[in-house]
Amino acid sequence: MDIFEKCHKFEDADKAKEQGFYPYFYPVGSAEDTEVIVDGKKKIMLGSNNYLGLTTHPKIKEAAKKAIDEYGTGSCGSRFLNGTLDIHIELEKELAKFVKKEAALVFSTGYQTNLGIMSALLGKNDVVVLDKWDHASIVDGTRLGFAQVMRFRHNDMDHLRKILDKIPKEKGILIVVDGVFSMEGDIAKLPELVEIKKEYGARLMIDDAHSIGVLGPNGAGTADYFNMFDEVDLIMCTFSKSFASLGGFVAGDAKVIDYIKHFGRPMIFSASLPPAMVAAARAALEIIKTDKKRREHLWKVAKMWQDGLRNMGFDIGDTQTPIVPIIIGDDQKTFYFWKALMDAGVYTNPVITPAVPPGRQLLRTSIMATHTEEQIQKALHITGEIGRKMGIVK
Repeated sequence: MDIFEKCHKFEDADKAKEQGFYPYFYPVGSAEDTEVIVDGKKKIMLGSNNYLGLTTHPKIKEAAKKAIDEYGTGSCGSRFLNGTLDIHIELEKELAKFVKKEAALVFSTGYQTNLGIMSALLGKNDVVVLDKWDHASIVDGTRLGFAQVMRFRHNDMDHLRKILDKIPKEKGILIVVDGVFSMEGDIAKLPELVEIKKEYGARLMIDDAHSIGVLGPNGAGTADYFNMFDEVDLIMCTFSKSFASLGGFVAGDAKVIDYIKHFGRPMIFSASLPPAMVAAARAALEIIKTDKKRREHLWKVAKMWQDGLRNMGFDIGDTQTPIVPIIIGDDQKTFYFWKALMDAGVYTNPVITPAVPPGRQLLRTSIMATHTEEQIQKALHITGEIGRKMGIVK
């Protein structure tokens, strides 16, 4: 049998393109901002993870340009050998201080960060316990380790306890959850998770990809939101959301970070984060720490979007954040709704099974700190009008 046979039999994408309902790899012809150019037409962007709207911030662009002038475009080597620059070390120190940990380690992507953590820490005598809605990078990372993988129902602390009851006491246990869940925008139950991890002698890791910059009085993520920095053992985050860059980091006790540094294969065998991306992340971090009004406006327009959708009768689940799902519950209707919104000038992301459970197919929308109230009102008008025409709301 030819290994390529399955490739030639795959026709779903071609059929969707022929019907005009293919929503993926859509080229944007402008900067990732509150409005973008798609197919030569302006769209209100409600599909980006650019929560603080920093991708076009002049200070961040200037920092990236300056880093290229000083360091060139890349390191041409891994962090393990020739690829560690002094600015990598400076960024790690700044990140560790920000999330109140002893040390931090920077990776070249957020995805690699989770792969690196899991591949380094998970051994044959360990068990890793995941929320069923954890990000794919966490799930994939567990496959690089040798630990037993167990999963509990989303945010169900009773089910988590039942699973932990089955694990032999001699096993090492790592509980891993998203701080903010990326599809439905709800927040992990950190106080209960901390209580449980202490009860069972486990360690706790939070994936704060969608939390840092957004949650907490200082924008430092889930632990900041609940004021529980000391209770979280590992904090992971990506730079491709609020940091308006590329890469990721993990922070924790110095000895643990040093171990990951020496055994995390995805970092050891990948080229290091380019200088421009390091500089952009550092500049973004400074803005996250100092520009609180930006985060306040983010929550203001996010609430306007949430309240507007709810008042029109849309199901937006249990979102507590600027990630706002519009739950449709059917593949075909989800694609139809996405296409109608795109044609009307609103960019969203359709998400179907298996990325979400059956019956929870949705349009994923997300709000930026740079959205204006006028843009939100316009998007609400368009969404409501199309939702009523399609019978999604009355």
